[in-house]
Amino acid sequence: MVVVGGAAHPSNLVVEFATMLVISIVLTVFGIGSLCWLMFNLAVYGLPFFAGMTAGFAACNSGAGVAGGLLVGSAAGALTLVVGQAIFVASSSTLARGLIALVFVAPASVAGYHATLALARIGVPAEGWRVAFAIVGAIAVGATTVVRIAALAYPSGAKTDSLQRQLSRG
Repeated sequence: MVVVGGAAHPSNLVVEFATMLVISIVLTVFGIGSLCWLMFNLAVYGLPFFAGMTAGFAACNSGAGVAGGLLVGSAAGALTLVVGQAIFVASSSTLARGLIALVFVAPASVAGYHATLALARIGVPAEGWRVAFAIVGAIAVGATTVVRIAALAYPSGAKTDSLQRQLSRG
């Protein structure tokens, strides 16, 4: 507020309020976008995270302490991810790959549902629409997880290279 000659000019208050409003809207959109980006990037790690947390808590509660729980949990999560990818790559059956993908997709979809539902509670007043958005979010996160599992299993076109070699042999 600017005071000139003992009188305040309210026009500066309006400009300051409008500026704060615009900045808050921009930061809110940026924050929600960052959370969505984080959710999609970390969706594939839902199962390893769950396995790691379970093993870590079990180790901590059985007397390994916090450091032992962190070590066991980290090892269990990494092992779950590596073994899942190895089985996915080694399996030639579409059914087996589908089942492995389903094991990774299920916890990711549940996490996507709840994360989207929490974000929908910010701006959607009707409960039916919140649930509808949450279901769409769960499907999107699940589909992203399938794509990421396949991408982690076949980095940088490894499957395409082997397919091209097979086609060139005859």
